[in-house]
Amino acid sequence: QVPVVESGGGLVQTGGFLRLSCAPSGRTWSIYAMSWFRQAPGKEREFVAAISWSGATIDYADSVKGRFTITRDTSNNTIYLQMTKLKPEDTAVYYCAETAAQSMGRPLSDFRRYGQWGQGTQVIVSS
Repeated sequence: QVPVVESGGGLVQTGGFLRLSCAPSGRTWSIYAMSWFRQAPGKEREFVAAISWSGATIDYADSVKGRFTITRDTSNNTIYLQMTKLKPEDTAVYYCAETAAQSMGRPLSDFRRYGQWGQGTQVIVSS
């Protein structure tokens, strides 16, 4: 099985930008949506952004609205998270997740909806 793979993390100064990339698993025909979550040291995993595979539904956490943009490149099935105006509190390991479930009675922001996860990519924002 092809795993979900993230890339693009790194060290950036406050106010800077980064673009994260996510390659989904090989079963793209079954994907309903993909999302980004993050986890900072000592904190719980939190939702960042989600996009349905059709692109019709996009959702963001309030903390990143207006600064982050999630997109899907249909030519290569890659999901991107463009992060701008980065803040030290954005420092975390960012995980890409994939779900084949249309609903399960849970919103796209609920991590329990996702069955495929990448290994994560570290983002550090220095003050």
